[in-house]
Formats: sequence, structure tokens, C-alpha cells
Amino acid sequence: MNARLRTSLGRVEGLGSSKSGTSDFLHQRMTAAALVPLSIWFVLSALTQVGASRAAVAAFLGQPLNAVLMLLFLATALYHMSIGLQVIIEDYVHQEGMKLTLVILNRFAAFAMAAATSLALVKLVLSGP
Repeated sequence: MNARLRTSLGRVEGLGSSKSGTSDFLHQRMTAAALVPLSIWFVLSALTQVGASRAAVAAFLGQPLNAVLMLLFLATALYHMSIGLQVIIEDYVHQEGMKLTLVILNRFAAFAMAAATSLALVKLVLSGP
């Protein structure tokens, strides 16, 4: 991370004013920027697949470019969601134990969703039409 964005104490401790706030802020903005073209691709792709058979969707996602773009879309969206939800938890949950529990559950849920959607995508792509 750019040292100019940190306070003197933050540079010494390796932390921002709220531990990882600057890093989360930058990750949130980078994932948002990445999601713009990925979301456009996703919506256009989904519209072309409306009413298509499972075999047609599998063939569409079986193309390497489409499979990679779908995986990037899913991973980026879930990471973006996880960061955003963590910020909400940290801002509005005031009991430390509950806050820690919810942050851990948030990360676990995002990881579980990423694993499940990635597995489903790989299974769909490998099963073929």
C-alpha cells in the first residue's frame, strides 16, 4: 500500500486508524471498478441464455473465456460483498463479541459461497453438453 495514505503511527504499527480501513477501502473500490465490466458481461450473457437448455448453458460456459469471466465475476462480487458487509457490521454492531462473531461468519459465508459457486461452475463446465 502507498505509504503516503497512512499516518505516522499507522506506518510504525502497520495499521490504519481502524486496523485495516485503508486497505478495505481500496479493495472495495478496486472490486467495484472490476465489477463494472464484469457485471455488464454477466447481464448480457444471462440475457442471451434466457430460455436456453442446460446443454446450451453448459456449452456457453464451456468456452474458456466465458468460464474465466464467470469465475472472476463470482469471486469479485463475493469478495466485494464480504468487505461491504464487514464495514456495516463494524459500524453498527457495538458489542465486541457479537461484532467479532459476525465478521467471522461473514467471511466464512463468503468463502463457502465462493467454494460452492466455483464447484458448481467447474462441474457444469466439465459435464459438457
